[in-house]
Amino acid sequence: MQLKYLNNYPQNLQNQIRELIEQDKLSNYLLNKYPKKHEHQNDKALYAYTNEFRNTFLKKFTLSKVLYDGKINVINNALGTHTFVSRVQGGKLKAKNEIRIGTVFKNMPEEFLRMIVVHELAHFKEKEHKKAFYKFCTHMEPSYHQLEFDLRVYLSYIEMFGKLY
Repeated sequence: MQLKYLNNYPQNLQNQIRELIEQDKLSNYLLNKYPKKHEHQNDKALYAYTNEFRNTFLKKFTLSKVLYDGKINVINNALGTHTFVSRVQGGKLKAKNEIRIGTVFKNMPEEFLRMIVVHELAHFKEKEHKKAFYKFCTHMEPSYHQLEFDLRVYLSYIEMFGKLY
């Protein structure tokens, strides 16, 4: 059984997830660890949620828009996107920074939403997925790597069995 979202993880971790699937215990694992979905169901609530992180970790940075985007999907290897555009208007430099998060996150636990928000915010400071990028992610969310792994496990579950929440 192919676990494409876990391809880059050690074989022993992949085998543990396969075992949970074979024993029909993966849903229990996920539901026990993340029992309910978050309450940030619209773009306004998502913006406020994301802006809290921005206020804490990126004070000099402005966010113009944060929204759920139905065009982003996991199949295209994207869970969220970030854009930053700088334009000169009337002799002033204007920055427009947007984050778009896949609608799949509307029905996920808050921890997974937090992980993707942290990930997209980190791109405004560190553009590429290098050591400094992940260091900043773990600065904002100390459990970042565990949450990313568990999100990938959940995405594997969705692909095989459909939504859990």
